[in-house]
Amino acid sequence: MKKLAIVAALCLVLWSCNSEPTLQQYFVKNSESKDFIALDLTTDILRLNKSEISAEENAALETLKKMNILAYQADAKNPAKFEAERAKIKNILKNEKYQELIKVNSGKEGGAVYFVGEEDKIDEFVLFANKNDAGFAIVRVLGKNMSPNSIMTMLSVLNKANLDIEQLKPLQKMIPN
Repeated sequence: MKKLAIVAALCLVLWSCNSEPTLQQYFVKNSESKDFIALDLTTDILRLNKSEISAEENAALETLKKMNILAYQADAKNPAKFEAERAKIKNILKNEKYQELIKVNSGKEGGAVYFVGEEDKIDEFVLFANKNDAGFAIVRVLGKNMSPNSIMTMLSVLNKANLDIEQLKPLQKMIPN
């Protein structure tokens, strides 16, 4: 009887585990791969003078924890690999926890913005952009209780930022000369 209870408990644990891949797992798996460029950024990259931003802008920035960027550069010699990786991302983003905000597609390139959480308490924004001849990038904006308004406010703060471009140098590999 004891063995049966242990087996039943083990089956219950295994059954309750979600075997679907997550964006976090995808980032972890590929962040060390030579095929990807991975960056983790904090708000320090903005190098803001706190006296030049409003209380609203500061409050919006306080909801932001960090950004993770994962980029894959398309290789004309191996288009199947690009398609396979892009398909993995699209499959992950089909999960109902990723709620689509906007989608843009023009055939050879496209992008979409998703969020995780509730509309006024967003924990994660996901930006997915791809271009057939260049590659794709996924940006995870992680925070706590973010809102679409706070994201828009953060974007306006970028105009006041003195960006630390050194942190973005790895992405230059993806920009054709």
